[in-house]
Formats: sequence, structure tokens, C-alpha cells
Amino acid sequence: MKRSIFKRLLAGAFVASLFATPALAFDPSTYQDQQTQTAPYQYQKPDENQLEEHRHYRNVDGRTIHSPAHTRNEQAPSGATAKCGDGTFSFSQHHRGTCSRHGGVVSWL
Repeated sequence: MKRSIFKRLLAGAFVASLFATPALAFDPSTYQDQQTQTAPYQYQKPDENQLEEHRHYRNVDGRTIHSPAHTRNEQAPSGATAKCGDGTFSFSQHHRGTCSRHGGVVSWL
């Protein structure tokens, strides 16, 4: 008997929570899609002659970006935005994920 009362109270609380204040509801006018955010950095293609590796990837904006790479003279190449823990330089346009799999960001350029 006590269990059935508890179950009814619990079910009532659940139903009441469905109609809780709309202040917590999703407001599409305030939503900013990460895919359409403007990149904080203007991408500048690096001089491939300065780099050891020549791979690229497509970022969240759909742009083709040079992957983190070592330089021949260990100096920051043009267009680099960060130095990674493994000594590579990143050309990332967003902070999120920069130097992942490369020892994290040592310094922002």
C-alpha cells in the first residue's frame, strides 16, 4: 500500500516537472551554432618549404587547414597560431581542440 502511494506521488512529480516554468526552455534566438561561428583567426597558408609534414584537415567551418607540423628551423612559421607540446606548430583557427594529440598548447602565438 505504501509503495503504491509513493509511486503515485513520484508519477505526479514527474508529470508536474514536464509543465515546469518555461524559463528553462530552449530559445532558438539565443542559440549560436558552433558550425557557423566566425573563426577568431584569419587563416594564412604556411610556406610549405618551412615545414617537415604536409598533411591537412577540414575544420568545423569546413575550411582546409594545415595540420600541426614541425619546422625545418624550429621557428614559428607564417600563419602558425600555437606551439604544441611535441614541438609542432598549429594553424588552428579555433582554440578548442588545438594541439590535441600533440601534447596540448604550450603557447599561443
